[in-house]
Amino acid sequence: MYLECSRTSNRGLLICIEGGTIAFGTLIAYWIDFGASYGPPDVIWRFPIAFQCVFGLFIIGGMTLLPESPRWLFTRERYEEGEKVIAALLGAEPDSHEVTLQKNIIMDSIRASGQMGKTTPMSAVFTGGKTQHFRRMLLGVSSQLMQQIGGCNAVIYYLPILFRDSIKLEGKLPSILGGVNMIVYSIFATASWFLIERVGHRKLFLYGTIGQMVSMLITFACLVPDKSGPAKGAAFGLFIYIASFGATWLPLPWLYPAEISPIKTRAKANALSTCSNWLFNFLIVMVTPIMIEKIKWGTYLFFAAMNACFLPIIYFFYPETARRSLEEIDLIFAKGFSENISYVRAANELPYLSDEDIERAAIQYGFGSTDETKPGEVSDSAVNTSHLESA
Repeated sequence: MYLECSRTSNRGLLICIEGGTIAFGTLIAYWIDFGASYGPPDVIWRFPIAFQCVFGLFIIGGMTLLPESPRWLFTRERYEEGEKVIAALLGAEPDSHEVTLQKNIIMDSIRASGQMGKTTPMSAVFTGGKTQHFRRMLLGVSSQLMQQIGGCNAVIYYLPILFRDSIKLEGKLPSILGGVNMIVYSIFATASWFLIERVGHRKLFLYGTIGQMVSMLITFACLVPDKSGPAKGAAFGLFIYIASFGATWLPLPWLYPAEISPIKTRAKANALSTCSNWLFNFLIVMVTPIMIEKIKWGTYLFFAAMNACFLPIIYFFYPETARRSLEEIDLIFAKGFSENISYVRAANELPYLSDEDIERAAIQYGFGSTDETKPGEVSDSAVNTSHLESA
């Protein structure tokens, strides 16, 4: 919903704001739990659980104001409603040129996906061709998987335990430092608001991975001597980790799977990527205490190695999607498939397109309306795309 109703220029920012609210929610929850720990036994667990209902009521109220996605409305052939939503998002009249152009672009994408008036079977997610549904689903799933096995929840959930067992801190200090870590987490989550469109999604993935890997190596190296002095450096490493994660890997795996998948398989591909996130979240949360007990500093070496493995995957397989419309992203994969080049290269070579250019390029790659051109003929729009290839 948020992806399809946002502009190309602020799509990344809006997802990062959502990620920031996750970080601030974690911060609030942590300090409420810490404060409740001083209360009577019933308050320790009852109040933190009950307090969540307050935020749930705000969400329920806000959902009543949300419009349907214009892409979803068009697939259900509810054209007038879709035009009204586009007009509201653009701040234009429903019969304006801008609204008509956006509608045509979206309709071309829907026709090409074969989605018009149909439900998508799960088997469609595992298909290739110029739409590359399977590859795009794997990109989304892998980003969510890597977010978890990179060690984020080992730090977020168990930081006080890591301080107590690995760094040998005592009393309430591990819990207080855990709360400070959540403050750092929230601050750097807001940093992503200013970085996401300036730096780019692909580069932010790479920079965040390097930051996480280096911080885990620092933590590992400081714990190897098994002495209290060097072990304090491990705390620094963990703070660096959560800063890197908050600014990069916190929002990106929620943005990338949604924008990388086409309209036909977006819902099901997103479901699979979210499933991978929670499955590996569960795995990491369950095994981290065992790892700390059995292999101690090897836990951090493991997470450093995992992050090192992410780098070639991101570099060779993740195309840049920043400042691209959802329809341009479809064209990136059509270009890579049609020209038999890597999709990273296709993203680099495809110029940023205006709405008119997107409509012409869609016809060139077979995404346009087929009822406008007879079999065996080439439309004027397709001929006019030559400047896209030479740009």
